[in-house]
Amino acid sequence: MTPSRPAPGCPGPRSGSDSAPSRILSDVSETGSLLPKNIRIDARPETPSPQPFPPEDAREKPPTPLESGGAKREIPPWGVLSPAHSSKEGEGEVAGPVGVPGREARGSALGDSVPALPPPPLAWFGDMVDHCYDYAEAAKAQGRPLVGILCEFTPRELILAAGGAPVCLCGGSAETIPAAEQCLPANLCPLIKSTYGYHLLGRNPFLNWADLVVAETTCDGKKKMFELLAADKPMHVLELPQKADDPDALEHWVGEVRKLKVCLEKRFQVTITDARLREAIVLMNRERELRRRLADLMTLDPPPLTGRQLLDFKSLISGIDADLRQYEAALEWYDRPGRSSRANPTPHPTRVLLTGAPTVHGAERVIGLIEQYDSVVVCQENCTGLKPILEDVDPDEADPLRALARKYYHLPCSVMTRNDGRLVSLRSLVKKFRPHCIIDLVWQACLTYDVEAFHVRRLAEEELRLPYLKITTDYSPADSARLSARIEALIETARARAAD
Repeated sequence: MTPSRPAPGCPGPRSGSDSAPSRILSDVSETGSLLPKNIRIDARPETPSPQPFPPEDAREKPPTPLESGGAKREIPPWGVLSPAHSSKEGEGEVAGPVGVPGREARGSALGDSVPALPPPPLAWFGDMVDHCYDYAEAAKAQGRPLVGILCEFTPRELILAAGGAPVCLCGGSAETIPAAEQCLPANLCPLIKSTYGYHLLGRNPFLNWADLVVAETTCDGKKKMFELLAADKPMHVLELPQKADDPDALEHWVGEVRKLKVCLEKRFQVTITDARLREAIVLMNRERELRRRLADLMTLDPPPLTGRQLLDFKSLISGIDADLRQYEAALEWYDRPGRSSRANPTPHPTRVLLTGAPTVHGAERVIGLIEQYDSVVVCQENCTGLKPILEDVDPDEADPLRALARKYYHLPCSVMTRNDGRLVSLRSLVKKFRPHCIIDLVWQACLTYDVEAFHVRRLAEEELRLPYLKITTDYSPADSARLSARIEALIETARARAAD
């Protein structure tokens, strides 16, 4: 599915410049906002508005790492990047006082403060985008393909078994949305608009370099955005059946996963053997297990880190060995008695379970708002949290591809009907993490999560007897004051109930 022309009236992507884009640094605003308010671009003029789409034969392709040589590179503003700091591989030194990316070393208006010196693994993931860029650059230099994904339903193991690097392309910046709204409706999910805006502006090198984009047919908004994106990027449509408990639907999904395997083999001239697939399954099982163990730290009372810090322990690219070593180092660091990276922790903070839409890199504002009230998000049930890592794949099954398809089809996403699996998961997570209240995050125009909030509210209030709040918002910080007031009221209610 690779149409040769863009949608009429829709601007094309910014073509690659005469060199690799220079690095973007973002200032933290006076309010401590996590979104990129003031962007300073080294050695480049202010980014102009997108120009009308040029004729196909006149369009330039984005530069690859090999084409751009040693020029300075641009890191996309997926939210606010941290001040320059590093933790060299194998060393425990951190250059300068650092904190969670995009924050001062002590405090912010969002209340998401951290000590001046977090553990080195936390500093490592503070530079996560940098590390992913270096990894992608090296992969391209070695002739390895980059395969972009936008949903947890895409089996990363297949991409790894094909020799590729699976990279998440979900946009989390409000800055790229105006460009996307030239051809996408304003009343659309901000994640979709931000992602497409990155494409039009040419500011996501991972998307620029992607040799293939896997288009998962989850929500309708993504499906139609993929049609526009396919004008410029090679694409494979991965059709997701949406009847969760239908055996025929599962068989259809197994067939779709096999089609993806064939696509990867043909496009990249490789053979995905069962042995290679099993190796990739073992690798991803290890990554999931390490991330689960980090999440399990939040069962402690008090938790040794904030929910915002825990969210930083992830990567845009899966299966990077250096990341896995940092996960292990973090577990070793936090396993020592008394170790905590929370600033001025209270003995018993209000414990919050966050469910609903994903909080992708750069779009973590709501977590910061929650944690300003002496509370901690102890469980994140969404796609950027526990949902995709709760289940592993059995590498010893006779048909590893079927085992792979079955694991991914079990994801309790709101696009499934009925999505009873989400309620089952929430019951289990409430028992394990012992939250005092539940907050349900819905991105603007995400109809599936918005409607499904009815079931989650009823579960929380009638069965689990927990205070519940649904938040509907987008990437703009304009409603932060209003959301803060509602969150504060919920936290006070939860505290009052806990005290009874």
